[in-house]
Amino acid sequence: MNEIPNNPEPIPAASVVVQKAPLRPQGQGLLQVLQRPLPMAVAVLALLLAVQTVTSHNRINSLRKDMAQSLQKGNAVNAETAAMAREVSDTAKELQIKVGVLESRQAEAQTQQLALEQLYQDLSKNRDEWALTEIEQVLSTASQQLQLAGNVPGALIALQNADRSLGRSDKPQFLNIRRAIGADIERLKAMPAVDLAGVALRLDSVIAHVDTLPMLSDEKPLLPAAPLRSTRAKKDAKEPAPEALSLGQRMTQTWRNWSQEMWDDVRQLVRVRSVETPEALMLSPTESFFVRENLKLRLLNARMALLSRNEASFRDDLNSAQEILLKYFDTRARATQSAQGALRQVQANNLTIEMPTLSGSLDAVRNYKAKQ
Repeated sequence: MNEIPNNPEPIPAASVVVQKAPLRPQGQGLLQVLQRPLPMAVAVLALLLAVQTVTSHNRINSLRKDMAQSLQKGNAVNAETAAMAREVSDTAKELQIKVGVLESRQAEAQTQQLALEQLYQDLSKNRDEWALTEIEQVLSTASQQLQLAGNVPGALIALQNADRSLGRSDKPQFLNIRRAIGADIERLKAMPAVDLAGVALRLDSVIAHVDTLPMLSDEKPLLPAAPLRSTRAKKDAKEPAPEALSLGQRMTQTWRNWSQEMWDDVRQLVRVRSVETPEALMLSPTESFFVRENLKLRLLNARMALLSRNEASFRDDLNSAQEILLKYFDTRARATQSAQGALRQVQANNLTIEMPTLSGSLDAVRNYKAKQ
């Protein structure tokens, strides 16, 4: 599109000549105009130029306004773009800082991961050795408890835990150790069982009833018996008298009743018993208390010896407890007889059972560690 100058040069007024002619008839004027084409063409051309100039000027003004608006919009867009660019730049800086922090943390994490991998490798190398050391310590402790206290259930639990730990590793080189542990488990299971808990409960029952056992020094005289005359009077009251008694018969009956009452009273005052230990009858209340406490201590020592499988101490304490019962307590009483029977049942248990050792399992573990 050709550019139109902003200020077109005006057409000089002298170039357009308008001649005034006298009025003529219409037909003659048109004919004259047609007979003069050049001035008419110049006039039309001048008119067209004027119209084009006005139109071009209007278009130029419109284009100027559009251009000004476009420039304003462009400036606003540029300002927004600049603001967004600054925000993006700030965000980019923050992201760079965060990326730097993340990179440093990633480097630390990689360092820690390498350290953990190295530690895991070290642990995996020594894991078997540590497991065998732990198993050896557990088996050694179980063997000591088995020999000192006869703790068969504890030894079985230790052997089963060791076998389970070796089974989790699933390594063929542990088969010899597991075979030795299995042999020890079967040996412990084949041992005769001793009901230590039941025996201990019987001893506890006897200890709890010691304070209720009657002693020889505690025996009291019997209550006086009911007079026979009252019984006879009741019988006489029930049976009607066939005839009235004479004076001599009444005196004889009165003397007989009086002598019977006197004999009953005398019999309550004097009692004859055969006692092998007379000093047991002369115990004071304080001495009786200490005798009971001594019996309890003997039974408690027997219980401790039972749990520790000390056969000699167990037998000695039970024999001493039986002697105390025979010497100071009333053996005719049912409670004393029950206590003596319970102690005899306890004495019937055999504690002399030879406990096996866990040397097979321990030797297998130690031999494997020595080969490594």
